[in-house]
Amino acid sequence: MMETKDAIALAQEHSLDLVEVAPLAQPPVCKIIDWGKYQYQLSKKDKDSKKNQVRTDIKGIRIRPNIGENDLNFKIKQAEKFLSQGDKVRVEIIMRGREKAFSGQARQSLQDFIDKIQFSFKIEQAISKKFNGFNVIISPDAKKDKAAVK
Repeated sequence: MMETKDAIALAQEHSLDLVEVAPLAQPPVCKIIDWGKYQYQLSKKDKDSKKNQVRTDIKGIRIRPNIGENDLNFKIKQAEKFLSQGDKVRVEIIMRGREKAFSGQARQSLQDFIDKIQFSFKIEQAISKKFNGFNVIISPDAKKDKAAVK
């Protein structure tokens, strides 16, 4: 334990800074460091952590309630491709005009779309109602895809 004026004198003697690291402790804890070097090391550590982060994109797929079978298969292949690349997928079913009266059928067709995906996934956000349809967010599962398991 050292007096504040002695600590300041010691820091000035070594051309360093006196920095309070734990102000709530009894007595408060201070450190004698080179503040510029400390800030540089923090920014360098921050840059390194950002560089090593993996960004996952959310890809979007839009379908209609009365989509054709071939179009549906194409959209399923697209979703599987996105999931295999490690991206999350937002599947939206868009309803217009009179289609909004049949929201139960639209919800069921979205559930059928999800059930037809062969790649292993988990549901990040359950099916939710939006003003013009429904959407769901799925992400790749850590396990292998369903086709390999069967």
